[in-house]
Amino acid sequence: MRRLILLRHAKSDRPAGVADLERPLNARGRRVAPRIGEYLAAEGLRPDAVAVSPSLRTRQTWEAVQVALKGPDPEIVEAIYEAPEAALLAVVQATPDSASSLLMIGHNPGFQDLALRLAGSGDRTGRKRLTVEFPTAAIAVIDFEGEGWHAVAAGSGRLERFLAPRDLELED
Repeated sequence: MRRLILLRHAKSDRPAGVADLERPLNARGRRVAPRIGEYLAAEGLRPDAVAVSPSLRTRQTWEAVQVALKGPDPEIVEAIYEAPEAALLAVVQATPDSASSLLMIGHNPGFQDLALRLAGSGDRTGRKRLTVEFPTAAIAVIDFEGEGWHAVAAGSGRLERFLAPRDLELED
């Protein structure tokens, strides 16, 4: 089994004059991100591989999450930055088969589109909710049977869970 964990970056700031790539987390994002890491660790959602967009907000999200996960060194993947779902799928399919679980930290709308494309079964409420939203710091966990990451395709995944910080009562 392969497990893909999609984590949208935590809430970011929009300071005037700062390029999108360099937008930092805001106070809420800095508060919520470590708690998402604690949730992932407590639930045994520890990745073998981590792929992170090069944006500051995604890197800061990983830095906060990894404190609890004590995860592997991340790979900064340019192709994740504001990517459409097809480009994100290519990143997933290129994951080494030595990794049984992959955590990707990136952006919307690509993450929402990818989750909807891959999750052909599973948590019905979560799949319905995904058609409406993929909030900041939300997590989609999608499981796949099969030979390896290269076999991941539309509808081949089972949504194991989808949750947002408010579901964990992490937001004010």
